[in-house]
Amino acid sequence: MSLQSILPTSEITDELAVDTGKFANQTEPNIIKLTHGEKYLTSSWYRGSGEIAHKKDGRSFEVTANFTLTSEVKVVEGVFKPENEILANIYNSLGRCVAVIDQTVNELYGEQVRKYFDAHEIPLEMMAFRAWEVDKTPETVHRILGYLGKDGCDVSRSEPVLIIGGGVLSDVAGLACALQHRRTPYVMVGTTVVAAIDAGPSPRTCTNGKQFKNSIGAYHPPVLTLVDRSFFRTLATGHIRNGIAEIIKMAITDDAVLFELLEKYGSRLIETHFATLGENQELAEIADDIIYRALFSYMKHEGTNMFETYQDRPHGYGHTWSPRFEPAVKMMHGHAVTTGMAFGATLAVEMNWLKSEDRDRIIALCQSLGLTVYHPILEDMDLMIEGQKNMRRKRGDGGLWAPVPRGGIGACDYIQEVPPELLETAVAAHKAVCSTLPNHGAGIEMYLSDLGLE
Repeated sequence: MSLQSILPTSEITDELAVDTGKFANQTEPNIIKLTHGEKYLTSSWYRGSGEIAHKKDGRSFEVTANFTLTSEVKVVEGVFKPENEILANIYNSLGRCVAVIDQTVNELYGEQVRKYFDAHEIPLEMMAFRAWEVDKTPETVHRILGYLGKDGCDVSRSEPVLIIGGGVLSDVAGLACALQHRRTPYVMVGTTVVAAIDAGPSPRTCTNGKQFKNSIGAYHPPVLTLVDRSFFRTLATGHIRNGIAEIIKMAITDDAVLFELLEKYGSRLIETHFATLGENQELAEIADDIIYRALFSYMKHEGTNMFETYQDRPHGYGHTWSPRFEPAVKMMHGHAVTTGMAFGATLAVEMNWLKSEDRDRIIALCQSLGLTVYHPILEDMDLMIEGQKNMRRKRGDGGLWAPVPRGGIGACDYIQEVPPELLETAVAAHKAVCSTLPNHGAGIEMYLSDLGLE
């Protein structure tokens, strides 16, 4: 039988013989490369190709597949103003828009969303879901799947779902899209700083496990992320502070200029909710620049390593121990991350990877923005070591690969292992550094209960 009859819809680009009987006694494997015609595409954002190689024993073969996706990120203004046609251009040809929206966002902006699609004469099917941290569960994912599936909107495999909300919704609704038809595209409109900078464009969709944050998930990025800081106007100031931690991590590990901008303007960005309260065009332009730089640094590493094939991931800074201690003390995510970042900086000093004055700048920036840099939970060595064990498994058992700054602000390296003795020494050193700080390094509104999310 010829490969043409086995794969009639594939283009065989290899010119060698395709009669499988001719490979039984060959001395070298024969590689056949296959590509697929554009008319057979499932959706316009995904491409695939591959090759199949006969082994010389004539009884085994090996398949290699390549998957290419396109994911775009745009900083925009007025995404739901009728004159902005970005979303209309996507959904007009589909004849409708199926949307998942955060419950609180729906209360604030739902009418604006509906008027947008009405203005463009696009039928809108939209359901609101509560998306607090306590809702980041497999049950929430299943509820969203019910809405997207046969008993709900019956979303097509090529039809991009519109997700409007914060980091929790982007994680759970993105995971639902990953599961629906095994891969349904989605467009993300992030309405919080975390969603705009980190969780929204990220390929890592997820839900929490019982004791470890984000332990269940799939790699499935949005095909388009739209970042509109006008949504930040109605956020609680605590949520602005919580989200800016994700910008700090990229500044420390990848962009020294971004760090300097945060040192100079960070407090004003929190006070003005990223220049959305009051009219200050200069600060608005600075806010857009900071958002863009953070997104670019993040996606430069995350987007090009979409499936975590490699562990040189600077955006993991602050996220090595925090997934274990964050749920244990019910900290806000941003505060847990800055605690992990500050501790990681002290650990880098202990390893002679970083000067103490750079560590002090990192701690000073976080403190100046009301973020947490120390919590007594760090002293629980059993929990910290358990966290390392969990993270080592998550990262593939090749090592802990903890990113920390090295050589100065704006660059990082990866610690393959942190022995218990070094961990204990670094925690003691970090406690001593933070003991002289106001409130011993505690931040403002650092717990989930502080913002009514418990």
